[in-house]
Amino acid sequence: MNQLSLSNSTISKTQVIASSGVFKIELLKHVGEDDYSDLILISKALEEDYGKKAILTHETIQKYFNKEGSLPFIARYRDQIVGYIIGIPLEELSHEPWARMDENFGKRNTLYTYAFVVDSEFKGNGYAKMLKRVFLSWAEKNNQIDFITGHVINGISAQFTGDIRIVNRIENWQGTGKSFEYYRRNITSKGATEKNDPPLINRT
Repeated sequence: MNQLSLSNSTISKTQVIASSGVFKIELLKHVGEDDYSDLILISKALEEDYGKKAILTHETIQKYFNKEGSLPFIARYRDQIVGYIIGIPLEELSHEPWARMDENFGKRNTLYTYAFVVDSEFKGNGYAKMLKRVFLSWAEKNNQIDFITGHVINGISAQFTGDIRIVNRIENWQGTGKSFEYYRRNITSKGATEKNDPPLINRT
């Protein structure tokens, strides 16, 4: 019994969702300790834009990746983790004032994009787009989820397709000195793949 528990805690349980040659995307059903170091290493790429809080720890991996209601995917290249994306229920961020102020807080209908990162070596080859597409597709299949939200650097959401709204803008996000926007994507809108209405963006 102890051996079984140890095995369950060290080895990740995944389901391959999409693959292309040596690249594949997996749904993480449980993150085992064997994959912690790779996830933490990749998360360091987020520090420059999002600050030190974006770097994963053993505690945040357990809290968010292995949380019921979360939607985590990893990207592997030749069996090495090269990226990940994770959506968590908005209510899991009740300690954040901006989350509690969201009009959908408490409705259990919103996934917040806690992190989305692909190793710089693998950018520009379509892997990041594939990872995000799988994430959105699975979120859309969840009848309880109507919205995907997240924070991105000001102006980035203007590049997104879909029914996108800018809910708020935050100066000096998490002490980074950068202006971020909090966007909301309505994933229940049909025929809105090209719609984008970011009213709070200042274009120059």
